[in-house]
Amino acid sequence: MTDHQTLLQEAEAHVKAYFAENMPQKYVFHDLEHTVQTVAAMRTIAQGYELDQHDLHILEFATWFHDTGYAQGPEDHEERSCNNADRFLRGRLSEAELDTVKSCIRTTKVPQKPISLIEQIICDADLSHLGMESYWNRNSKFRQELILTRNLVLNDEEWVDFELNFMLGHEYHTAVAQELFNKRKAKHIQQLLKQKRRLNPKKAPTVQELALMDEKEKSGVLDKAMRDTENELKMERMGRGVETMYRTTYRTHTNLSAMADNKANLMLSVNAIVLSILVSSLLPKLQADPSLKLLIPTMLLSLTCLGSMVYATLATRPKVTEGKVTREAIKQRKANLLFFGNFYNMPLEDFQWGVNEMLRDSEFLYSSMSRDLYFLGIVLAQKYKYLMICYNIFMYGLIVSMAAFAISFIV
Repeated sequence: MTDHQTLLQEAEAHVKAYFAENMPQKYVFHDLEHTVQTVAAMRTIAQGYELDQHDLHILEFATWFHDTGYAQGPEDHEERSCNNADRFLRGRLSEAELDTVKSCIRTTKVPQKPISLIEQIICDADLSHLGMESYWNRNSKFRQELILTRNLVLNDEEWVDFELNFMLGHEYHTAVAQELFNKRKAKHIQQLLKQKRRLNPKKAPTVQELALMDEKEKSGVLDKAMRDTENELKMERMGRGVETMYRTTYRTHTNLSAMADNKANLMLSVNAIVLSILVSSLLPKLQADPSLKLLIPTMLLSLTCLGSMVYATLATRPKVTEGKVTREAIKQRKANLLFFGNFYNMPLEDFQWGVNEMLRDSEFLYSSMSRDLYFLGIVLAQKYKYLMICYNIFMYGLIVSMAAFAISFIV
């Protein structure tokens, strides 16, 4: 058999390459970072039990491969992970060792039911983030992954309930993991409870939730709920005011844009009719009139119609944009995904990711709406500038042309 230490290095390199080549980017939680963190947590827990090198190596093999099956989807990924481990390790580990590796991988399936110590260790390591500082970051990524991979969109209150139910139903299996993670996990549960009360202050806490509160907090729940209710109502009224402002402003911009297009279309129609009359009626007379006294008025009227039509066309002519926003621009909160001209060339996954980022950050959403309104205003200003020139040309040109016709008939 191959030396375990060398084989572990090869397995680590293989798994990292496998994630880079096969794991879809939409799995933002079950990524290589999660696997690396799980391996580190497993080593820490195993160190507390002073496992021998053989069991430690078996655990490491299982931990490196335990989520590789996610490349083909979340359903039954444990079995695919076992197959990946089998293909790489067969012939390099004994049959008994390989069976132990696969048993450890299978036992990570939720709800976890580990039997042996090494199975308990890998299960605790897999969910170690529940009791670590990285919990909120990993929590956010897991929520994003559910949206991208399962189209499971939960509002904030539903998500907090989902997390609370999972956290309250979970227990670490090993005493070492309990010592390492339970204290911080309890703090996370407390913060989730506070979020739940803030999101829905009118909803009374459950008996289980009350049991998790300290006495001081219990006594202040009702007072705090009342204060939170008042603040929530103020924020709700403010939120409705902001939404009304944006809705009204968007409607105004849309109406003004429609009015500009209608005015431009009217000028195009009127000038096209005048030009058709000139061509059908005046041109034959110009050919029959040797003095050409109608030439100058006709040219003036023709130029007036052409000039008006040019600026009316400019007012309605669409502007082609690049249609692509980079992920870096979205991360820097400089992108606007509310206008189709900014995203029609983007890959669907990048667009969905950007929209999810915007929905999770209200400041980013409102700034995008404000930016969209600003550029709509720029476009409207350009439209009305061209329309003003169009109408000025038509008005003054028509006056000059009619005066020229009158003069030509008098003279």
